Amino acid sequence: MADLLDRAPAATRPGPGVRRSMPLVLAGLALALLVAAALSLAVGAERLSLDRLVAVLTGHGDAEATTLLLDYRLPRTAVAVAAGAALGVAGALIQAYTRNPLADPGILGVNAGAALGVTLAIWAGTAFSTGALVWPALGGALCATMAVLLLASSGRGPATPVRMTLAGVALAAVLGGITTGIRLVDPDTFERYRSWAAGSVAGRSLGDLAGVTPYLLLGLVLALLLVRPLNAMALGEDVASSLGVHPGRTRVLTVCAVTLLVGAATAVAGPIGFLGLMVPHVCRLLVGNDHARIIPMSLLVAPVVLLVADTVARVVVPLREVPVGVVTAFVGAPVLIWLVRDRKVHTQ
Repeated sequence: MADLLDRAPAATRPGPGVRRSMPLVLAGLALALLVAAALSLAVGAERLSLDRLVAVLTGHGDAEATTLLLDYRLPRTAVAVAAGAALGVAGALIQAYTRNPLADPGILGVNAGAALGVTLAIWAGTAFSTGALVWPALGGALCATMAVLLLASSGRGPATPVRMTLAGVALAAVLGGITTGIRLVDPDTFERYRSWAAGSVAGRSLGDLAGVTPYLLLGLVLALLLVRPLNAMALGEDVASSLGVHPGRTRVLTVCAVTLLVGAATAVAGPIGFLGLMVPHVCRLLVGNDHARIIPMSLLVAPVVLLVADTVARVVVPLREVPVGVVTAFVGAPVLIWLVRDRKVHTQ
């Protein structure tokens, strides 16, 4: 790994201070995640004091606090942590894959496939609850990715990042048109789809999360295995091959990891925008292009951002909740614009 860092452009290498302090940075982010999770459990329309929160967690809480915490807020917090981690890591992967620091995980058509799967399930009358939308969304995401792989690999030449990006954008436009057409034809489908499409972790259960957990874990394992190959690919395919990295296999595994992570997160929480774009980009500005640092940081930072956004969404409008996807976009867009204007955008 040190060789890869030494051969990277000087503008993208983290300084010695960053290298030495990374364990402290990750420890601090882990602590921030615990604090954000505690706030998510305690804050809402009815606030739980620290004493009541500890009492419930130790099995000595009153019935009202126990029901509120275990049946509503704990599943909501767990889903936010899982979805945030998945979207953060997926964003880091897709930005590394496309060599575009402002790429979004939805660029491969994953979100459009998930949206079409949900729309078809609602239209067919087979989805009567939030949990029932998980499998149509995940199935649609997987089908969309397979279609992108087939389109990008057809004709002459391999499935390069540019060809896959173009195929993903084109397919997303087609799937989006089909989804919109179905919703316009059937107003009832539109009404039910609208609540899911806003992006929210409210009303989800631990059962919903359990259904997508294997896909999330597999995606995270693939992401960790791709750290060294992606660092090598940033130096060029010829250099990567000389270092023992297979470019074609790296591309396919990266796309599979992004699909698993984004598909599972979108299935359980809806299409939450901007998180997978903003968090990895901010991490890259702080630590350079070493994915051994970007991916772990994104894994921790994204859940913190999503938990804080969800907590704000509960209390920003009295007696009502704002979908968390709205909050992440509303807060993330100005922050990212400021960062891009204030600091040089690094390219790989």
